[in-house]
Amino acid sequence: MKVEELIQYGNQRLHKDQVRLLLGEYLHYNPLELLNHLDEEVQADVVQIFKESIDALLTNKPIQYVLGNVNFYGNRFKVTKNVLIPRFETEELVENTLHFIQKYFDEPVKILDLGCGSGVIGLTLKKKLPNSDVTLVDISREALEVAQENAHHLNTDVTFLESDMFTNVQGSYDVIISNPPYIKENEEIDPIVKDNEPPLALYAGVDGLDCYKKILKDVQDHVQDRYLLAFEIGCSQGEDVTNLIKKHLKDVTVEVKQDLQGRDRMIFVAHHLV
Repeated sequence: MKVEELIQYGNQRLHKDQVRLLLGEYLHYNPLELLNHLDEEVQADVVQIFKESIDALLTNKPIQYVLGNVNFYGNRFKVTKNVLIPRFETEELVENTLHFIQKYFDEPVKILDLGCGSGVIGLTLKKKLPNSDVTLVDISREALEVAQENAHHLNTDVTFLESDMFTNVQGSYDVIISNPPYIKENEEIDPIVKDNEPPLALYAGVDGLDCYKKILKDVQDHVQDRYLLAFEIGCSQGEDVTNLIKKHLKDVTVEVKQDLQGRDRMIFVAHHLV
């Protein structure tokens, strides 16, 4: 089949943007360039993969899992069913954290990424701060395997640790960052998320705060005198997480920041940063 025929085949079944994204990926073209290749014959194995991918999307499988990768902060990361699909909000968490680090710390800085999943947070920070010492932690061995593949692909030298938050963590850090599970166990969420992404990376107890409680209970034992904590949160959790922080930590500055949609999405905790 030719490129034009595959586009027509896809457009009968999916939104045209998804069709071009899939076909561009498999033919190694920018989707916007496909119109320059309409008469090109496509190999049979690529045709088969393209059609199978369309079938998968029609069963409500996320396109990121179908493609097997996602772009995050300018880098391509492998994603599988064993890791959460990175969101734009997490890019904003990284962007703001970089701003804080560059403002208040001199490299090298020691960073801990708790609940790293595919590794997008910790590996991006390492790419942007190459002299930093970065450790990525996750309770899921399968998630760590994905993160390790991403580290290899991005040529980043980081440390990996299988641990339930701080259980196996030793030492102290300048920056601890986490996008932990924060969905309430009975909360209604988009079916495409509920049916595909790992529950271990989504749910955090009756109130959605279990992971913050676990982190904050032990975090004091793993920070330097000057430190920054950075958390992604659910858009209704700003006050609850702030109260947890004030319960466990003294003499800190707490800042809730909004995402580009104006929703509470991040909390930053600073101690002795001036």
